[in-house]
Amino acid sequence: MHPFLSPDFHIRWSTLTPETIVPSITHALAEAKEAVENIASQPATEATYESSFMALENATESLSHGWGRLQHLDSVCDNPAQREGLNAMLPAVTDFYSSLSLNPRLFNVLNTFARGGNRSEAEMEGQEDLTTSLKLHPPSQDPIIQRHIEETIEDFMNSGAALPDDKKARIAAIDSELSKLTKQYSEHVLDSTNAWELIIDNQAKLAGLPESAIAGAAENAKAKGHPEGTYRFTLQFPSMYPIMQHAEDDQLRKAVWEASVSVAAHAPFDNSTLVWDILKLRQEKAEILGHQDFASLTLQRRMARNGETALAFVEQVHDRIADKFKQETEQLAAYKATKQGLHSASQQPEPLEPWEMAYYSELQRKENYDIDDEALRPYFPVHGVMDGMFLIATRLFGITITQKETVFLAPGEMGEGPAIETWHPEVTFYEIHDTESGKHFGSFYADWHPREAKRGGAWMNSLVTGATGEPHLGLMIGNMSPPVGDTPALLTHREVETIFHEFGHLLHGMLSDVPVKSLSGTNVPWDFVELPSQLMENFCSERETLDLFARHYITGEPIPESLFRKMAAAKNYMSATTFMRQLALGKLDLELHMNLARYLGRDLNEIDREILASYRTPVKTQSPSMVHRFNHLFSDPTGYAAGYYSYKWAEVLDADAFTRFQKEGILNPETGMSFRREILSKGNSAPAEVLYENFMSRPADPMPLLTRAGLA
Repeated sequence: MHPFLSPDFHIRWSTLTPETIVPSITHALAEAKEAVENIASQPATEATYESSFMALENATESLSHGWGRLQHLDSVCDNPAQREGLNAMLPAVTDFYSSLSLNPRLFNVLNTFARGGNRSEAEMEGQEDLTTSLKLHPPSQDPIIQRHIEETIEDFMNSGAALPDDKKARIAAIDSELSKLTKQYSEHVLDSTNAWELIIDNQAKLAGLPESAIAGAAENAKAKGHPEGTYRFTLQFPSMYPIMQHAEDDQLRKAVWEASVSVAAHAPFDNSTLVWDILKLRQEKAEILGHQDFASLTLQRRMARNGETALAFVEQVHDRIADKFKQETEQLAAYKATKQGLHSASQQPEPLEPWEMAYYSELQRKENYDIDDEALRPYFPVHGVMDGMFLIATRLFGITITQKETVFLAPGEMGEGPAIETWHPEVTFYEIHDTESGKHFGSFYADWHPREAKRGGAWMNSLVTGATGEPHLGLMIGNMSPPVGDTPALLTHREVETIFHEFGHLLHGMLSDVPVKSLSGTNVPWDFVELPSQLMENFCSERETLDLFARHYITGEPIPESLFRKMAAAKNYMSATTFMRQLALGKLDLELHMNLARYLGRDLNEIDREILASYRTPVKTQSPSMVHRFNHLFSDPTGYAAGYYSYKWAEVLDADAFTRFQKEGILNPETGMSFRREILSKGNSAPAEVLYENFMSRPADPMPLLTRAGLA
């Protein structure tokens, strides 16, 4: 009757049709509101943990499942009717979730139980920090219950539970408006990306491109009905990036660059106004909640604690690598001048154009190390990468991963049989079991190739968080190089790292063993959440683990030792430049969310250049600001806003944590089980610092990251 709310663990995706969105979500909202009212209407002094905190935990479960499925389909199978249904329900769903922390009767019940005594709304109103004195009375013997209570009360306080009614109403209005604006921002990025294509009918213009890229473009053109002998390129990364890296035609690279940096920067998809509107609403919300800026609000319960610490971290790393970054930039400019016969020892070479950066960088890498991505592709067929990755996880974490039979049914199509449904024919499905006990930890979907109805990037998400003893359900999504004709999907090494990265997130969710769902899996501080994902990337570069999955798709042979040595030698090529790009994105994010008044209303491209003067590679032609298409920051009411630094912060943790694997054995099962026990299974059941120190027996050391990158 309401397919989006079906309790089936194996989701019947074909039943989740656009016309069922409004009835399903409306029904779930009504159930959730009734459950919340039951909690709020009980006598506060008679509430129990089960009737208050656990009841709230369960009150929104059906709505969360239904809304989560819809948001997932919006990410991977966008279509006008579905978009209309989602946008129709978005205000009501946002209003409901905002109303929870602003409900005085509900908070009174929770707060009264948390303190073991009755507290009137008048006593609570205006109190700045109720969490500082939070003590259970009598104290709970279960530290996870204690943490659940403390975290919930902090969630309520940080969302405005103690505000007067007029300010609560304004917070609710801001949340509603942010949900609409960030959804519109995301749609602009997707629609702008899909609005551009490049059709080439002369193969000579593609000189320098790998055969795999040319064949993929020909197949893409054929699928779109273009005649034989034409080639279609899009702004999907696997389509456009080979041009930027390999095309000898400078004008072709320029055309693709201009299109890629113009995404959502011009009418009718211009995100400029949306960026300022979102930033202003976030700043206003922070101020209402008693914070000087949005970074202070969002980071108070993360490892950094505040924006000043996060920004200082970014700037300190910047200062450590600035000289090396400058050297790399100047050296690449000199290399280009030499290649063009323009080099003069007495004259500083001109900066490159931005569409020349990837091309000359790759050309130089080939010359210096006699290696490029195409030499490695044959050793990374996607299914072989998956199988080897699963074998590594089996050896380290004591699990078994099995692929299951799947079937794709079009929306509304009926089907029978044992196969598990997917939302697209390319999607695969797996189960994870404990090797020793056979316990079913969880299941997950994998969807690796780009489509026009699918947003860009890569991500992991959870569809079902299981209670203790119940399996979890998750997914991994990417936009990797697709198969071409009869040739399987052959990945670049960076794409392999991305799959391992998302698998690390997935393991964090699937191996979680926390009885409280809101403390489970990846529900941890965002500057800690990237630790498992980035740690898994390390296994993509070690000989011992590469041999488990890097096999030639035709011969089955491992990567030859000579090629591996070249790969290892080139590992840190242009590492300071790569580092600096991530730092630049983190710096831009923090500046906008900490110092909005300084920049408000000015040209986005101008302030981008001002903020990142020492972070950007000097080029002849300035690039438009990334802010127009920065989904991490602006496609969600919070997302990674004021938190993009987390990638580098967590990289410090992963580089340091991996030193234990290097010391004790890359595939040492005792080390792996320790990581599973102390990190992967714990979720947010204890502070991030405590979990990390339980695994490493000490605080994090930043030096291994710089050493690994050759920047120490």
